[in-house]
Amino acid sequence: MIAMWTSSRIGRQVASAFVCSRHPQLLQRHHQFQQQLQHQQQLQHQQHHLRYSSTADGAVATPLRCIKKKSDRAPPKHLVDEKVVRAIGGRGGDGRVSFMKLFGNENAGPDGGDGGNGGHVVFRAAENVTGLGHVVVELKAADGERGYNKDCHGKCASHEYVDVPVGTVIKDGDGRVVGDLSRPGVMFVAARGGAGGHGNRYFATDTEQTPEVAELGGAGEVLRYTLELSSIADFGLLGFPNAGKSTLLRAISRARPKVAPYPFTTLQPHLGVIRYDDQESVVVADLPGLIEDSHRDRGLGVSFLRHVQRCTALLLVVDLSAPEPWAYVDVLRHEVRCFSATVLDRPQLIVANKVDVDGARDNLAELRRRLPDDEIVEISAKHGVNLECLLKCMKRVYDQRRKSIEADADDFD
Repeated sequence: MIAMWTSSRIGRQVASAFVCSRHPQLLQRHHQFQQQLQHQQQLQHQQHHLRYSSTADGAVATPLRCIKKKSDRAPPKHLVDEKVVRAIGGRGGDGRVSFMKLFGNENAGPDGGDGGNGGHVVFRAAENVTGLGHVVVELKAADGERGYNKDCHGKCASHEYVDVPVGTVIKDGDGRVVGDLSRPGVMFVAARGGAGGHGNRYFATDTEQTPEVAELGGAGEVLRYTLELSSIADFGLLGFPNAGKSTLLRAISRARPKVAPYPFTTLQPHLGVIRYDDQESVVVADLPGLIEDSHRDRGLGVSFLRHVQRCTALLLVVDLSAPEPWAYVDVLRHEVRCFSATVLDRPQLIVANKVDVDGARDNLAELRRRLPDDEIVEISAKHGVNLECLLKCMKRVYDQRRKSIEADADDFD
């Protein structure tokens, strides 16, 4: 009984007070332990506040190191940001021709039920979806159930919901924008299902009490759409082939794009996520290499430049081992300007890669002299030189962009 009493919280407090009253040294140690515990709790609270507080005071969040090992089993998947699909609505169920037969009354009248409606094909914006790779080419909803006798209607088919990323733009066959899923939970009915047919019970009248006719279920809509992502990443790695874009994305995230010593190893964009200690995640896209006259459909052409248009900010990756790296910056900006002049108004950072190569320091000094108004960050993606500085600069640009968007939204409201 005493053991049970002392195991409770009140019993432990009374026992502690009794022991401390008999031994003053134990009482002093108990007070010291309580003070140390309160001091540790205050430090933990301050660290938690500094870690998860916003960066409104000018502080920049520190990037978190990727502790988990990269997967080496499944092949890396590229981002699918455009897809042409065919949406087919479900067919309605057929009505039933039936006549009720009761004991002593063989002609009790028609009792054919109606068919169920076909399902719709619905696109739904979801935050946990990042690409369109899971969307199949042909989307078909279920058909409605046929009618039964004894006035039993067929069951309506369930709708076919297809989750797509937030910001998906839907275009019809003529290229016109018919839907913009800009917020989570917004839905767009792509193809409506057919209506169920009426059974012969529906057609019974005072003059025609035994109709032998029923309706067939209506066919669902068959439409073709083009799904496009309006935004694929916060930062896009823009540069010439073999500038080190894929190596950089491998170094700062858990993405695994292909790296090889020949040009155009990246034919489709790959995404990588950078996490910071303020619980913010920045998405970076490795875009295919750009060459001169890409706006004239040379190389990967316009199919590549459309990826640049869907990035919030740009990282111009320049190879410092090239003879004149500043000329590549002018070419990159010229190609983007010819494709869309509004893209150049977005925030930009010049990433001077391969700083560890001989002669790169001289090219870096000349690059800074020729582009004094641009922010240039020198790195070595292969050896991991100055990557933390680059990640902090990216976070600062991301925070400034987000604050401007929120301020514009407040002014609009």
